[in-house]
Amino acid sequence: MIPTEVRSTRKPRGRGFETRDEILDAALRLFSEHGVMGVSTRDIAGRVGISQPALYAHFRNRDDLLAELCERAFYELEQRLNTLPEDAMTDRTALLRVCRFYIDFGLERPDAYRMAFMREKRKSPDEDLDPRFLAAGLTTFEAFQKRLARLVSLGLTRPGDARLLAQSLWAGLHGLVSLLLARGEFPWVERETLIARHLDLLADGVLLPGPVTPRR
Repeated sequence: MIPTEVRSTRKPRGRGFETRDEILDAALRLFSEHGVMGVSTRDIAGRVGISQPALYAHFRNRDDLLAELCERAFYELEQRLNTLPEDAMTDRTALLRVCRFYIDFGLERPDAYRMAFMREKRKSPDEDLDPRFLAAGLTTFEAFQKRLARLVSLGLTRPGDARLLAQSLWAGLHGLVSLLLARGEFPWVERETLIARHLDLLADGVLLPGPVTPRR
């Protein structure tokens, strides 16, 4: 149960509506503060000052809220990745830019990142049956993989197909972001130095060494 002191005052009759975005924003904050399993739809309604039935006018249940938050997080990451068009993926600098889009999203939008990548699961194996959870992640990963496929097509990468390289690189990026978010108290070296070094190591693992002339 969320402490009453962090709840909003109930809005007067006739002013109790909230947009979907307002409800989603409140839910994201609460899930970040208390964990998914520690927050109910009643808690979310209380935070925004509406009744629980009013919340159900927008979302069927908590899982419906979770699915939409997950979709929003992945969509935001996808939009950042799409900042660099596929045909601009021609060298190491472009690869490092795409990787930096991922890291910046995680560090600038930690609540959204946790929702997409670090959300705790229930013991029930049926929790993620809503197809939106997986679909959102796959769509975003496809945008990432297409950029690796461009480098593969130009003959700039080490052996391996685009899916293998993209999954390996994605895992390396997630490892850094999740550690920085989950273990901020660790005595890390200066953050920008750490990020730059980590990205160099990841790029070295993907790209062929030395100057390479792209295939036409």
